[in-house]
Amino acid sequence: MLADTTDAKLAVAVGGFQFLENALALELGVPVIKKTNNAYDFLLRFTSEGLGLEPVDGRSGAVRVDFAAGKARHRRVFGGGKGQQVAKAVGVQGGVRPSILDLTAGLGGDAFVLASLGCRVSMVERQPVVRALLADGLARGELDIDVGDIVAGMSLKKGDALSVMSAWEGVAPQVIYLDPMFPHTGKSAQVKKEMALFRQLVGSDEDADVLLAPALALATHRVVVKRPRIAPDLAQHKPTYRLEGKSNRFDIYVNKSFTA
Repeated sequence: MLADTTDAKLAVAVGGFQFLENALALELGVPVIKKTNNAYDFLLRFTSEGLGLEPVDGRSGAVRVDFAAGKARHRRVFGGGKGQQVAKAVGVQGGVRPSILDLTAGLGGDAFVLASLGCRVSMVERQPVVRALLADGLARGELDIDVGDIVAGMSLKKGDALSVMSAWEGVAPQVIYLDPMFPHTGKSAQVKKEMALFRQLVGSDEDADVLLAPALALATHRVVVKRPRIAPDLAQHKPTYRLEGKSNRFDIYVNKSFTA
């Protein structure tokens, strides 16, 4: 995701993790509250399961990053391995496992899939709340016996996408991955709870077009853009080719071909 926080009001809930609560509240510039207060839209709460984001009105449960269970585990075990479209899109094939810079990491779902296939993935997430959830998930994932080695291949960079690209030093990423949040049309089926929360919290990535040109300049081999199937091309720039699914597609902009 790219978008900055909207006018949604956020607080950190008091629990049994005072040091973490105070540090997070200071980092985000939000208050710590002892009781649920309808003056706020969202609460960040630490529990034994990790950091979670929950709506104050209780319309859904907490959203958190857990690479060892739930959807992440299902995709790792049953997702189809290197036959998945996202793997094909970034160029996973034979002995090729490209280095990837995910500029719109969100909760790290696609990054984890690619890391589980052997890619080293650097992530960027400019939205502070989402970045905090992702950082918490990475910290817990590194300690998990099942996914610790996979999560060790993932890193979270500070800053927003443009600043990270402009300040890049050393070996350039082979692939840059973009999955900007597309404006909601109101025509889709029931939105998953994570997406519904994020749309209220961070809005849409309406400035995503500006990322394509610098991404093409930095990536050595290709830029991959994940889009809704009927969405226009990013920055009105036609890709080299596409991989299409039922609801999403991957637009692939090729700079150079991979060799095993």
